[in-house]
Amino acid sequence: MTKIIKREIRNYLKRPWFWLGVLLVIFGTFQNLEPYLKIHYIAPEEKLETDLPKGSYKGDISEGYVPTSREQRREMWNQEMKEIFLKEYQMNEEEAQAVIDEMEDVDIENACRYLEENYQFYGAIYTYEDTAWHLGTREEINEYLKEKTEDRPFSWYFSRKFADFAGLYTEFFAVVMLAALFYRDTRKNTYELLHTKPVSPAAYVTGKVLGGFLVCGLVLGLLNLIFWLACLLRTRGSGFEVRLTDFLLSTVLYILPNMLMMVCVYALISVLFKNPLPAAPLLILYMLYSNMGIRNAEGVFGFYGRPLAIMVRFPGRFFETSLPPMVVPNQMFLLAASLVIILICVRIWKRRRIS
Repeated sequence: MTKIIKREIRNYLKRPWFWLGVLLVIFGTFQNLEPYLKIHYIAPEEKLETDLPKGSYKGDISEGYVPTSREQRREMWNQEMKEIFLKEYQMNEEEAQAVIDEMEDVDIENACRYLEENYQFYGAIYTYEDTAWHLGTREEINEYLKEKTEDRPFSWYFSRKFADFAGLYTEFFAVVMLAALFYRDTRKNTYELLHTKPVSPAAYVTGKVLGGFLVCGLVLGLLNLIFWLACLLRTRGSGFEVRLTDFLLSTVLYILPNMLMMVCVYALISVLFKNPLPAAPLLILYMLYSNMGIRNAEGVFGFYGRPLAIMVRFPGRFFETSLPPMVVPNQMFLLAASLVIILICVRIWKRRRIS
């Protein structure tokens, strides 16, 4: 089995297209993570200049946005609504202010309903949602960064975004890369010859699976090192704590079980159909299924995880990411399912060998 593992690793490492794929994974991951590498405390002499809107529903700290308090949100909403009355409803200053005053003691839901009924304005609630985050001042940004990094290191948050995008790009890469794992062995002459070799079915199947899995692990190990160093170097002036263990832990928890499942799917398809290529479109569909959002019990759309999903996503704001509720049991179930698939593959390979 050890010889099989070493052979597979050597076969991949000596192929130019493998390293080209690794470079593409690094580039794609960096493109998505680069904005978070710019997060830093704002120095007193640093000027804050931006063309972004003052409020944004999807704003993030990497763009200078900070959460808006309840009082600030209402004040910003009142100002936005006043400007709408002045520009779109052709009201004068006194008339616009009179409408705002009428809603002063009314909660936001009833205020929006009041505008719909009396002024046929149906976008007030969306205007309010856009005030959830606002472009912060130097003091607000620094206070928010201090608050978020007091209990957890910066790398804890960054490693979740790393797991999100590195997992996404590595899985697409694995769909192509793993096709070669069984391709040569499933050719007619080679396939028949393998069944005459003294190597046991368990050793052969496990060796091939571990060979492909370890190659994926090597790629992820390289990514961990690169982005840990990038995070360390780009944020060293801000005094953020950056730990390699955060990257490694996120990789082990949120990416490696998915990669093992992908290798096992390739193994199962290969021994069933004597051809690994049908696994590629199947895995693409599997990834699409895993990446589809759903609505929770409250009807809110988001990435809450799906049964047997091979992708863990951490969408949303940098410091506000939360672990999808199904992730931990799902990752454990993936490991158990992978073991079952390996046993099935061994059984099929053994029966083909006897026949």
